[in-house]
Amino acid sequence: MKLSKKIQHMAVFIEFLTGSVLAIFFHIVLENPEASYSIFGIGLLLSLATYLLREEMENTRIQLTSQYNQAHEITFAVAGIHDPECQAKAQEILCGIKRTILLLQQGYMPLDETEYYLEGGKCTDASLRRLKVVDPLTIGWHTRGALVNYYQSNLRALERGVIITRVFVICRDDMDEPEAQKILLAQYRDGIDVRIAFRSDLPLANDISGRDINSSFDFGIYDDQVVTDVFAQSGKYYGRKTATAAEVEKYVKLFEIIDHNSHAVILEDDRIILVSESLKKAA
Repeated sequence: MKLSKKIQHMAVFIEFLTGSVLAIFFHIVLENPEASYSIFGIGLLLSLATYLLREEMENTRIQLTSQYNQAHEITFAVAGIHDPECQAKAQEILCGIKRTILLLQQGYMPLDETEYYLEGGKCTDASLRRLKVVDPLTIGWHTRGALVNYYQSNLRALERGVIITRVFVICRDDMDEPEAQKILLAQYRDGIDVRIAFRSDLPLANDISGRDINSSFDFGIYDDQVVTDVFAQSGKYYGRKTATAAEVEKYVKLFEIIDHNSHAVILEDDRIILVSESLKKAA
């Protein structure tokens, strides 16, 4: 780098010296002052121009070299691993990183479980009109800290006049469980529009959407602008969040289909039952 700088400075000096010698030659030997002044001025401008051009080229070279090294930093690091087992582990890690980057390219932010419920609470607090939620009937709504805090944000939204529709996707026998009844009853009394969809009545999520959503039937849509979704398969991340309009629209349509297959519920004898069952009893 220092040698290159010295060569550049020497080149500028040589160009300036050449122009000056020519100017002196025309002035003294050929006795042509006008030409000598012109030659000196043009030589000076050329020296300045070539100096600036070389500086720009050098700066560009440094930037490109830095960007190249940065872009290939991981590649160089992996190439420096010589142990076969360590190399295999490095490739496995790279595959995980590629999957995460692919999610980011699609507009999804991967989240661990704590981050997922934290983002869900923030999105609920920011909602102004409507929450559309699909959940499994997870035990722990009143005991797990993350779920309790998330549900508190639901209650705050209800106080602001936000409409919350929660479709619980369950198996048919789950409604008779005491803990399930406790959860359904609490949310029904709090003012949430509770609905029930039986898992056996729903085809696979990617089939009903037709849009490559491998959903776990555990997602929330906030004002039709933001979506949080739990991954169907467990892994490094628990769920994801997106505000990309095209992706949100996929979940809006998925919710409409699930909601269409769901059942309204009613409170009867301190139990939550399906409206259809209540009508059958009345008949």
